[in-house]
Amino acid sequence: MSDDANATVLLVDDEAALVSLYEAYLGDRYEVETATDGEEALSVADDSVDVALLDRRMPGMNGEEVLRELRAAEIDCRVAMLTAVEPTVDIVDMPFDDYRVKPVDESELIGLVDVLIERASYDERSQEFFALASKKAALEIAGETSTDAYATLCDDIEAVRSELDDHLDAVGAEAAFSDVA
Repeated sequence: MSDDANATVLLVDDEAALVSLYEAYLGDRYEVETATDGEEALSVADDSVDVALLDRRMPGMNGEEVLRELRAAEIDCRVAMLTAVEPTVDIVDMPFDDYRVKPVDESELIGLVDVLIERASYDERSQEFFALASKKAALEIAGETSTDAYATLCDDIEAVRSELDDHLDAVGAEAAFSDVA
């Protein structure tokens, strides 16, 4: 992962005007790569990409397929679905880091990228916790909270939170006693 000043963002949306707008929002802060379809996105995506913003609904290869290909290729980037598709429980099993429903304004887009870059420095379990929490928030906003998948998601969040708390407690105890000798 790059530091913020050198971070590379891949924007993928079949609406070229929207890609241009997002590029204008982000271009002063980050290196920006763009693609207007899934195949082009995969041809551009490599280990230099720190954050990928994917539209879900595109002709040909959709954003979900691009996401799965990025993960299968083990490209180590944070991914946000940035889409007009309202989330349903189908998002629970998607391996993304955040989910936003368009439209988004400039400050929201910059904030999203900043947060994803920050999360990249977290350990794997912490990243998992925030990805699960993002899915939970997206489902709550969409009113999709009365399903078994949502309940399972909540259980998964609590399990990861408990594991992280236990780890932090252990690290805190080690730190507290490391100066005693």
